[in-house]
Amino acid sequence: MILRRIYTELERHLKKKHVTVILGMRRVGKSTAVKYLLSKVKHSNKLYLDCEKIELQTLFNTPSYDTIISALELMGIDFQKPAVIALDEIQLVKNLPSFIKYVYDTYQIKFIVTGSSTYYLKNQFTESLAGRKLIYEMAPLSFDEFLIFKQVKIPSVQKYSQTFYNAAWYTKTKSYYTEYLRFGGFPEVVLQKKTNDKIELLWDIVNSYIDMDVKLLSDYSLSKDLFALVKLLAARVGSKLDFTKLSSVSGIDRRKISDYVYLFENTYFLHLVTPYTKNIDKEISQQAKIYFADNGLLHILGGENISSGQVFENAVAIQLQQLHSLNYYQKKNGQEIDFILDKKTAVEVKETPIQQDRQILTRRAGELGLKHAYLVGRQVAASGFDEFKWGGNLF
Repeated sequence: MILRRIYTELERHLKKKHVTVILGMRRVGKSTAVKYLLSKVKHSNKLYLDCEKIELQTLFNTPSYDTIISALELMGIDFQKPAVIALDEIQLVKNLPSFIKYVYDTYQIKFIVTGSSTYYLKNQFTESLAGRKLIYEMAPLSFDEFLIFKQVKIPSVQKYSQTFYNAAWYTKTKSYYTEYLRFGGFPEVVLQKKTNDKIELLWDIVNSYIDMDVKLLSDYSLSKDLFALVKLLAARVGSKLDFTKLSSVSGIDRRKISDYVYLFENTYFLHLVTPYTKNIDKEISQQAKIYFADNGLLHILGGENISSGQVFENAVAIQLQQLHSLNYYQKKNGQEIDFILDKKTAVEVKETPIQQDRQILTRRAGELGLKHAYLVGRQVAASGFDEFKWGGNLF
């Protein structure tokens, strides 16, 4: 088993009574993380249950807690002793939060649960388990994790984290970063050797997301509309969301598109980046920019309708989002800064950055009162300018 960075934190929390909640998009590795945690439990009073199984959905929707407990006892759990119960994809069982709360308050049971939706969490899970849980979010692989999965032997990888362009590191890892930009960071996809197998898996992830997560968590039944919309959104990655224009192009009601986008964001399919402003109300009212949660998904959905610049910017957004809170800045005259990190640092993304880009960014950052700024680039210009952070250093 290949260990991910988040495992250290999860293992530390395994010793706590609070429910360990792991959230993230389907296929990012939540189930593998749960099984890793169970392997670290030294006693045998433990159980893994996949809530996608219809018999378990039926069981946990039983109104009698005693009936559920009896069934779990038959599966091997001794409720008179400390135990660990892992429940995968809990959003599929509406009544689970109240049952977990009852057992948590009554027995010495440690729960590890996974879910694919903050949409579900906000509507049902938070109130039921207030003060009884800690939430961890799992994303597709970061680039340093990608290198581990590809079995690239590099000593002291972390010393290159967040550093400026380094020619030796760039030469060693640029082909891997190119693959990362093309196929993204879903663990199953990364481990495939053949391009066709990677693409097939990515399509499977998209289809299972629309057919399972979206339909089960909402009353949306028009998969054709949903699929058409995500392709339109892919072509507009890095741009501001214009619901009126999207409605005109797609023929889908504007309010329905807004609902879809809300669901996409809260099931980890999309990330929205809001404008930078010191006025919170104004930030909420202005249009957000859209980014996909994984570059592999963006590629197969966007196809020839996306540019290499959009692909690179999306990857940078994903990488930075794992480390910082993100905003963007744009004046009415169109002048902009791609990202503001933690409301402190200005970042501009250029495939081939040059000296003039740095000068412009420094000036715009200064106008906003931001003391820190840097460029993110994909390659060195013919001029030799290399005072930027390479995309492969953003981890």
